[in-house]
This record gives sequence, structure tokens and C-alpha cells, in this order.
Amino acid sequence: MPNIDETYMAAALKEAAWAFDDDEVPVGAIIVHKGRIIARAHNQIKLLKDPTAHAEMIAITQAASYLKNERLLDCTVYATIEPCAMCAGAMVLARIKRLVYGASDPKAGACGSALNITHNIRLNHRIEVTREILAQESGSLLREFFKKKRSLVP
Repeated sequence: MPNIDETYMAAALKEAAWAFDDDEVPVGAIIVHKGRIIARAHNQIKLLKDPTAHAEMIAITQAASYLKNERLLDCTVYATIEPCAMCAGAMVLARIKRLVYGASDPKAGACGSALNITHNIRLNHRIEVTREILAQESGSLLREFFKKKRSLVP
């Protein structure tokens, strides 16, 4: 029986699958507030021609709009891959309470792998981080996407 983190991560994985189908890097994110999903997003960088259109950034914007507040207090972000420096920084600025992610990103992850923005003592807010929830499923989707991309290269 899946726990609540796995249930919410499965919803983020559905978003990542939408990105995959749209030929975007398959990353999905949802934001939960008081037991309710208030934001859902997937990468839309190519679609929007916007390097900041990461799933987490779009979800943060949606959640702030929903809550009518730039502070996302008592919110949990579920992301299928460890957020990058931009996304982790935005989460700190939004005062996200908790982050749950799937696959770690040793090259660009900013939540404990390459960097640790979410728990940097120099910043005025730190985020509780839970790692590797449905990591296998998240990593498999990414590997499949990039394998497909490499097979298209002449």
C-alpha cells in the first residue's frame, strides 16, 4: 500500500508523462497545501520558449495565485527530479515547508547533490527535504526520454 508521499509523487509522474508526450524533458511537479493538490505542472521550456518554464516554477506560480500570496507556507512540493538551483532558490523565496523529490540529479541538483540551496545556513529559510520517493520510476522516464533523443541523432 503506497504511503501519502508515493501517492502524490505518482501525480507528479503523470505530469512528467505529459512533458514526455510533448517532447519536453519529462519533469513533473505538484504542490500540496493542507492535503489538497493546488498546483500541477510539467516542463514547458520548448513550448513557451522560456528557459525558466520548469515544472516547479510553473507550479509555484500557480500555487501563489491559488493562495493569493507569494508565501507558500505549509506547502509541500513534489518533483520527479531533484530541483535545480533556480527552482530550489524559488522554493526558498516562497518559503516552501517541504520538498519531496524522486530521482537525484548529481550534475545539477541543488537540494543536496551538486549544491544544497534548500538547507543553506546562509539563507533565511530552509526546507525539509525527502529524497528518492519513486526514484526508480522517475529515473526510468528520464532515461527513456534521453535514449529516444540519442536514437534520433544521425
